[in-house]
Amino acid sequence: MDQNIVITTQGLRKSYGHVHALQGVNLDVRRGEVFGFLGPNGSGKTTTIRCLLDLIRPNGGTVRVLGLNPQANPLAVRARAGYLPGELRLEDNMTVEGALRFFNRLRNNKADWNFTRRLAERLDLDLKTPIKNLSKGNKQKVGLVQALMHRPELLLLDEPTLGLDPLIQQETLRLIREAKAEGATVFLSSHILSEVQEITDHVAIIRGGVVVEVAETAALINRALRRAR
Repeated sequence: MDQNIVITTQGLRKSYGHVHALQGVNLDVRRGEVFGFLGPNGSGKTTTIRCLLDLIRPNGGTVRVLGLNPQANPLAVRARAGYLPGELRLEDNMTVEGALRFFNRLRNNKADWNFTRRLAERLDLDLKTPIKNLSKGNKQKVGLVQALMHRPELLLLDEPTLGLDPLIQQETLRLIREAKAEGATVFLSSHILSEVQEITDHVAIIRGGVVVEVAETAALINRALRRAR
């Protein structure tokens, strides 16, 4: 496997009963890039990410993440990744700080707590607030901090700006750029074209479980332009 390829899938297939969520997805994500995975809701973005982390098992095809087979070495893959799920489940009776310290203990206290505090401050997240008192947007901030706090070499972000106000959305994109500048590879799913246009290097478009286009972001955006007189 090419050492510059961090994620590769070939013929990835996943079905839920009679529903074919993925129908032979082929992807290559290069080291150090922000790769956008663009598609409407229900197109297969979340299913793909879950297969990459072995949270669900595909029905066919091959997957390699960081040179590893996630089905054979799921813990090794997850230890080197930061994951923001589309729906993060948190313990209501914990405070934000308690939840983040719990995630840090699961990672053998790998995160720098001063860095974690700075992340929370930049996202305007109060560490002392109980989880049960948080809005959906503030829970999304907790998810972002826990994904970024240990400075992973791979970030898998499922709709990272969902539910955030515009100012925090922009701060989130800045944090992703900074992670890339520090050497991280970012796999970012979204259905918002402007967000993908602003931050990604390459884009794959998925529709109905099929990747219909993979291109450099700039080339894809320029192709979408229409001129009329």
